[in-house]
Amino acid sequence: MIEVKSVGMNYGNTKALDEVSFVAEKGKILGLLGPNGAGKTTLMRILTSYLYPSKGTATIDGHDVTEEPLAARRLIGYMPETVPLYDDMLVDEYLIFIGSARGLGGEQLRQRLRWVKENCGLGPIWKHTISEISKGFRQRAGLAQALIHDPQVLILDEPMTGLDPLQIIGIRELMHRLAQDKTVIFSTHILQEVEALADRIVILNNGRMIAEGTRHEITQMATKGEKLTLVVKADENDVRSTLENEEVVDELRFVGSEGNYIKFFVSADTGKPLVSRLNEVIDKKGWSIRELKREQASLEEAFIWLLSRDQKKDRR
Repeated sequence: MIEVKSVGMNYGNTKALDEVSFVAEKGKILGLLGPNGAGKTTLMRILTSYLYPSKGTATIDGHDVTEEPLAARRLIGYMPETVPLYDDMLVDEYLIFIGSARGLGGEQLRQRLRWVKENCGLGPIWKHTISEISKGFRQRAGLAQALIHDPQVLILDEPMTGLDPLQIIGIRELMHRLAQDKTVIFSTHILQEVEALADRIVILNNGRMIAEGTRHEITQMATKGEKLTLVVKADENDVRSTLENEEVVDELRFVGSEGNYIKFFVSADTGKPLVSRLNEVIDKKGWSIRELKREQASLEEAFIWLLSRDQKKDRR
């Protein structure tokens, strides 16, 4: 549904985006993750044809955003970080105006108004002047204007800004429902939002795409060597003294007890046969094993590692 190829964007001598490429599929949620100033908003403005890229191409369902901007825009619902609201309008008047601008009318418009009123939780402020409503409700009204014409592609820039925890849960659930038959792209600098929502993740830093993939694929990038959780039924001191004397073990940490079982974290550098050696030791000692599981870095650890690696490249 969305294809970005080698997109670059310059503001004078400043590179806001540099050779960014990825694909977003229908029925999936793609999260753009990166620190402030990474280029997320610039990329979204290019996808909506608000900005034209300095180089590269971006297409929405085959429509190039520079050559066929109107055709691309018809497929998109866009909520920018600063929501475009008219403070002197009532909420329902504003959405009628947006729907009419999108070419809706009659029963079709009435149906979509009922839908966004219910699904965006706008009932309590439906007849309120926009200037009177809270920041959270302003975000919901902004989401409603992006959805009023039932777009195939939904592009949301920092959609959770200003929402309380219950509102965030509600918007997450709505985004998951929408993604069943739409393509959803959202930007954030909050890791928890990406973990909760995204099927695929694109990480930007200083305008460059430094990682792309599923959460599992990205965390694998930062997982060096072998990291294992070992749960056995044995004497703690025996396990500790035995494994501390094993050359393949670089780190051994007691985690805790689980009934008659004890839990250790064990790690080794890349290339060391940790798993096979542990199995040999366990068989030899006759320990009763309940779990031997590979561990991965968390998304937070992977994110920090990727940013650090990118910064080191800049200094070279």
